[in-house]
Amino acid sequence: MSQINQNRRFMHCPSFREGMAESDQSKGLTPPDFGKPLVGKLIPLPAFDNVATIPSYVDLLDVRRSKRNYASTPMTQEQLAFMLWSTQGIQNFRGEVATFRTVPSGGARHPFETYITVKAVEGLEPGLYHYRPTEHIATKRCTVERVGDLPSDEKITEMLAGQTWATKAPVVLFYTCIPYKAEWRYVDMAHRVMLIDLGHLGQNAMLSAAALGLGSCCMAAYSQQACDEVLGVDGLDEYTVYAISVGTAKD
Repeated sequence: MSQINQNRRFMHCPSFREGMAESDQSKGLTPPDFGKPLVGKLIPLPAFDNVATIPSYVDLLDVRRSKRNYASTPMTQEQLAFMLWSTQGIQNFRGEVATFRTVPSGGARHPFETYITVKAVEGLEPGLYHYRPTEHIATKRCTVERVGDLPSDEKITEMLAGQTWATKAPVVLFYTCIPYKAEWRYVDMAHRVMLIDLGHLGQNAMLSAAALGLGSCCMAAYSQQACDEVLGVDGLDEYTVYAISVGTAKD
């Protein structure tokens, strides 16, 4: 079978009932943790009440477009908090098994982590940050941790497969996947489900940016090795799967 045909088969839907019978969940194994161990300083971001400038859903659908040309205007911390909450914010827990968030996810598994290259956000030191949605529940604030220095423009360009325009964005959201969070329930069917989930996340991000009067662009083109290296993930148990630039659009 050719690689194209194999990839087409990957999109087929197998028998979930039979497949899940072999899952670690069905075997009674402990589910993976909701969040990663803390490695940096926790920074609560301000509340984002009334930060949206385009409240109409119809208008959001009408103005949502990919924007690749950004002004030097910094984002506010409120805008960043809204972007983080609206794409991966936890709204509730179901015991130690599942989280309910602002985006849908198969089996409520939510296998993604959010890393942020902060270049220009008011009152926030430039650097590499990681979103902590579990702390958001406790503090009622979107919380991030600083996990590294801001990569150079050259390194961000390398991470994003030569897309130099993205280095102008005040913020780039990098999403990684921890596959076992979904494999625990769906075994080898998990990877198809996670790709669907990633689409939900990306659409929320673009609509949220539009609601803030900002531009955004979802990027599937990136360097796996460069992204995983900068984000400090191993490429197997956690790896980069998506990137979204956000900022004030010039056009």
